[in-house]
Amino acid sequence: MARKVKVGIVGMGQGGGAIYKTLRSIEDIQIAVVCDRLETIPGMQAAQLDGVQTCILLEDFFKVPNLDVIIEATGVDSVRKLIQQYKENYSAVIEAQGANLMMCIIEEKEKLADIKRVKGELDAILNSVQEAIEVAGIDGRIKYVNPSFSRVTSINAGQRIGNNIFDVSPNGALARSLRTHEAVFAHRAVVGGADVEVIANASPIVVDGKMEGAVVVFQPLTDIYKLMEQVKASNQVINDLQTRINQISTSSYTFDDIIGSHPEFESALDLARKAAKSNSTILITGESGTGKELFAHAIHGSSLRLDKPFIKVNCAAIPETLLESEFFGHEKGSFTGALKTKLGKMELANGGTIFLDEIGDMNLYLQAKLLRVLQEMEFERVGGSQSIKVDVRVIAATNRNLLEMAKKGDFREDLYYRLNVVELRLPSLRNHKDDIPAYVHSLIAKFNRKFGKHVKGLTTQAEEILLQYDWPGNIRELQNVVERAMVTVDDEIITHKQILNLVDSPSVIQHHDQVFEGIMPIEQMEKKMIRMALERYGDSVEGKKQAAKALKISLATLYNKLKTMS
Repeated sequence: MARKVKVGIVGMGQGGGAIYKTLRSIEDIQIAVVCDRLETIPGMQAAQLDGVQTCILLEDFFKVPNLDVIIEATGVDSVRKLIQQYKENYSAVIEAQGANLMMCIIEEKEKLADIKRVKGELDAILNSVQEAIEVAGIDGRIKYVNPSFSRVTSINAGQRIGNNIFDVSPNGALARSLRTHEAVFAHRAVVGGADVEVIANASPIVVDGKMEGAVVVFQPLTDIYKLMEQVKASNQVINDLQTRINQISTSSYTFDDIIGSHPEFESALDLARKAAKSNSTILITGESGTGKELFAHAIHGSSLRLDKPFIKVNCAAIPETLLESEFFGHEKGSFTGALKTKLGKMELANGGTIFLDEIGDMNLYLQAKLLRVLQEMEFERVGGSQSIKVDVRVIAATNRNLLEMAKKGDFREDLYYRLNVVELRLPSLRNHKDDIPAYVHSLIAKFNRKFGKHVKGLTTQAEEILLQYDWPGNIRELQNVVERAMVTVDDEIITHKQILNLVDSPSVIQHHDQVFEGIMPIEQMEKKMIRMALERYGDSVEGKKQAAKALKISLATLYNKLKTMS
């Protein structure tokens, strides 16, 4: 094997560094040593990293023996003379002028390499695109076609290149762009020499401000039709997903949002917390406005399904003719207006919880289908024959007596017992009025945020009116009354007059007239309040404890006051 040419470089500035970089890549050249008075310049650091010997003094440079070529890249006359004086006789010296020539050659070589690389990249890109591409010079002579051109037209490159576009396809987009010197868009034509109808875009090729030719890109109409069909199918999938996303929600409330300290209410809350950890079906009963939906949200939010869908269905709000489709979905074309397959609430709730509000309003036919879901966890869409398996936890709610309805034949008895695995009975607000102050405080904070107000509370008279009212609409009605009061109040305190305008109850108004409009001694007022508390909570020991709590006095103080009243 031939010996490598041993080279030393003096001067590792920009020129010397570029020469070093190029020579290092040549296999038959060994760079033995480099020299520069500045050790920190990039060329010297690069040599050090490559393990090449470096030095800052010429006397150290010439200690390296058998240098075949010394490249003097400094251009300094004194350096050139020292090299000529101390070099070996057989060492050839390339001085600065020669080094500059070498640099020019190297730079041109690098430019050619870059051009070759870019050309290779462009060739790879043009050869890989699915669209047909054809290029012609300013005179119309065809210079290039890509493989997709041959695929689309069945004309190979050898048959096309060298022909003139004005002869072979004079009415195409490429010829038109060459004639007008302008871009052509969405040009529909038949490719000359091929019986293929295409949609084409053409554009001039301009170099240094001068038009040198033009390029055309086109696709056959059949491909475009296929693409349109794919887009249409994709849009359908997107629409179906959007419909599903719009219907899916998660629970909005937790047990922390539920307020109440009455024993009956706390008992229901404790049972709900325990039931949430299971997958058992739950039936929530209670009058309208007692918070059944709030409990359903909280149960889902504390269950193992909390990260899965929570789907609500109001059985009373959906027309009976649409209820089955809403529950179980329908297949495309199953009835007039069924333009596409629709997923039902049961399918949307798969893995999560479905809340069936006002379950007592569901018709008997649908009750039978719901019973099957609860028993077998499967159903068919309307108009479909394929059974769909689901894993759904059911929470139902009603303000009606389902057992009485079952006895009358208005509700399936077997479904009732399927739903009533765990029953939560929510008390009406009139049975736990002592929770009203806490509810009001929470609602005022909520509506302060909603309306941007700073209401601090309500007067004692206003609170007493709320405590006197029986609240047939329960907590929902209380919420509406407080919200309306918050809308109208201008001060930081809600007064009894504002509440009186919102509560429509003759007994409350009469009580207000007797107590608050008339003047009464404080002692008499105190006795009246104690009697009212005992009437509400009873005369038992437990009743007196509750009365003392409501009056915010100790039980001993209550007994002392009762002695003075006897």
